[in-house]
Amino acid sequence: MSIQFLGMIGHRLASEIIPASGPLFDKEYIARFARAHEDAGFDRILVGYWSDQPDGFLVTAHAAAHTSTLKFLLAHRPGFVSPTLAARKLASLDHLTDGRLAVHIISGGSDAEQRRDGDFLNKAERYARSDEFLTVLKQSLESVQPYDHQGKFYQVEQAFSAIKPLQKKLPVYFGGSSQEAIDVAARHADVFALWGEPLKGAEETVRNVRAAAARQGREINFNISFRPILGKTEKEAWERAEHIRATAEKQLNETGFAFGKAKPQSVGAQRLLAAANEGDRLDKVLWTGVAKLVQGGYNSTALVGTPEQVSDALLEYYRLGIHSVLIRGFDPLNDAVEYGRELIPLTREKVDALSAADKRSA
Repeated sequence: MSIQFLGMIGHRLASEIIPASGPLFDKEYIARFARAHEDAGFDRILVGYWSDQPDGFLVTAHAAAHTSTLKFLLAHRPGFVSPTLAARKLASLDHLTDGRLAVHIISGGSDAEQRRDGDFLNKAERYARSDEFLTVLKQSLESVQPYDHQGKFYQVEQAFSAIKPLQKKLPVYFGGSSQEAIDVAARHADVFALWGEPLKGAEETVRNVRAAAARQGREINFNISFRPILGKTEKEAWERAEHIRATAEKQLNETGFAFGKAKPQSVGAQRLLAAANEGDRLDKVLWTGVAKLVQGGYNSTALVGTPEQVSDALLEYYRLGIHSVLIRGFDPLNDAVEYGRELIPLTREKVDALSAADKRSA
């Protein structure tokens, strides 16, 4: 099986080491950023969701208008748009992108973040709502006749969407490390998304999610996220990593980031922080420097080394059955270009060689 590469775009230039600049909704930057990923050979890009940032549907639509083959993964939080309306919005966007859309359902790992949009459910209730949301969403996307639904969070009568996705099936991504998340993913997800854990933790998650999906009579694929830091030599790559850490710490301090003052709520963040507390460097090239700074709050672990070393590390995750990887840099646009030149083709070459060897030995 081939390996899939996902990137991530933002609506303006900003990162842990680059202060935000330009208009908040920078149309030119969005278009240029998306084209850079397409030119670099990425398969798909993630458009994220934040409670105070521009609408991801519109960011995706604008990026799609300036690309032709690049696919999109739109993050969406249940609870703020009814699943019947969300289905019509997603199906419409799939037509607008010529069938290049997937949706990443995010239940929400922070009470404070959810409350900014008026959601006061607790974590267990949010996952229960996501479960029901996906049930209704799929009915609207797939049903050829009106349907009724009476649940705890949603009730509809004779619901129907005249527009269906251009694709036969809209791919659904889902993430989270808690048992509630795994149970929802097992019932609904096509792809389970992991943050960049050490190999041992990733292997455990793959095993648990596969078993949960099997109990539902389903199979599931996997994606994992990293922040690769490349150098012409190993020494150069690690020097670059330390420069990124120092710059990120300075910028986060200047913006008032509260280092270590609150335990992260999401299990995924707790797992990343636990890995960071084991040390800066884990496995062969996994680096937790920035993950420790942000308390594991998002996909912040890096793979550090030469393109050869980082591609070898990605191959180890591929061997676990994780055949999709999201990579984004601390210098977002320039790193995407570098990945397309140095990392993506090399990794694909190694995966092809591994697949060929497996076929010969079968």
